[in-house]
Amino acid sequence: MSSLEAASSQETAASRTALSDHADQPRVAIVTGGSRGIGRETVSRLAADGFAVVVGYAGNRDLAEAAVKEVTAAGGRAIAVQADVADEQQVAALFDTTESEFGGVDVVVHAAGRLYLSPVADLDLAELDAVHRTNIRGSFVIAQQSARKIRSGGAMVTFSTSIVGLAFPGYGAYSASKGAIEALTMILARELRGRDVTVNAVAPGPTATDLFLDGKDEETIARLAAQPPLERLGTPADIAEVVAFLTSPAGHWLNGQVIRANGGII
Repeated sequence: MSSLEAASSQETAASRTALSDHADQPRVAIVTGGSRGIGRETVSRLAADGFAVVVGYAGNRDLAEAAVKEVTAAGGRAIAVQADVADEQQVAALFDTTESEFGGVDVVVHAAGRLYLSPVADLDLAELDAVHRTNIRGSFVIAQQSARKIRSGGAMVTFSTSIVGLAFPGYGAYSASKGAIEALTMILARELRGRDVTVNAVAPGPTATDLFLDGKDEETIARLAAQPPLERLGTPADIAEVVAFLTSPAGHWLNGQVIRANGGII
């Protein structure tokens, strides 16, 4: 065996050891924005993989509790915790509750976000501030706690958007905030050198969530669905599968990447 192969084997073994250090307990995931859309589907998907899941939500307790009930009805473990992702004290409490309830944090999926559409010339700067508070400040606050708390062998997944590359008109504020998240993701992956923790971003294309479909007529939806070579909109389940891979041992070699999960839109 070459020295390179030996080193790779040692790294793989170390990662597996880290994952087995608490093998008697379930791996634990926090999913912000876990009460609806992609976050909700991610909660179900990770629970199916055996994670104990904390459903982070901003305001709709009923939807969050419904996500918890879906997991527990299938034999999994889940709780709902309310937290404004841009409030550092509430986010610290979210992580503290997770550790108290389940013993630690292995995965953080930061799916919470805010969307506002407007041409740049007409942009309401108060809305810009609100988008940036949730999407940029919120991502930094979640990233801080994740960097401090995620156990060895774990993963953080942030959310960008394929619109960063596609540059659709009207998405200036939203796309700018997501570009910041991509930069944060790559830098945090490097800052966690030696921790055996991966940090990646998923950048969905048009995906059939309530947030995406709201306010769009059938013609617009059909036009967007025709863009990918696969000729359909993505689904929350499509995106949750990508997250599940990135947070699994099989996906642990991917680090500091932006995964454009959009069916092939260039």
